[in-house]
Amino acid sequence: MIVNIKAKNMTVKPALKEYMEKRLSKFDKMLTVDEVSAAISVIKDTCRVEVTIPYRGIIIRAEEEGYDMYSCIDLVVEKLESQILKYKSRLNRKGHGTIRNEASIPPIPSAGEPDDEMPVRIKHFPIKPMPVDEAIMQMNLLGHNFFVFLNTDDETVNVVYCRKDGAYGLLVPEK
Repeated sequence: MIVNIKAKNMTVKPALKEYMEKRLSKFDKMLTVDEVSAAISVIKDTCRVEVTIPYRGIIIRAEEEGYDMYSCIDLVVEKLESQILKYKSRLNRKGHGTIRNEASIPPIPSAGEPDDEMPVRIKHFPIKPMPVDEAIMQMNLLGHNFFVFLNTDDETVNVVYCRKDGAYGLLVPEK
């Protein structure tokens, strides 16, 4: 398994790299993954670790902030492990192919718009047809509070989101 580490505002020392590779190697045994991406950064006194594992068209991700880089790595590994154990049967079921379609956000017109209303970041992401329950699982694995997906039932772009009361909501466009 290859562990790609990207560092911001710091240099990755061999001991830290070795520790991260050792801790993340358990996911190679659990999921048989080829590659894991980790982003680590230090801003003032706060350390931040974010780990992303692509697995059969699904992205498993966790992040943690703290004052000690090693404890952040341990906490991220624990989060990833609990996510994988929670969704293990769904992750390993047959028929989970690779991502088939590519979707992108169209360019935003800049004429007549003030600069403060322009997006800070434009993100392109692959879109995969999936049922609502799989979209909820993917949203939870990513740790986001919403997820855009192509619904397999009606082949429309839908958004699933987490409501303030802890339940899930689904946005479906009108026809």
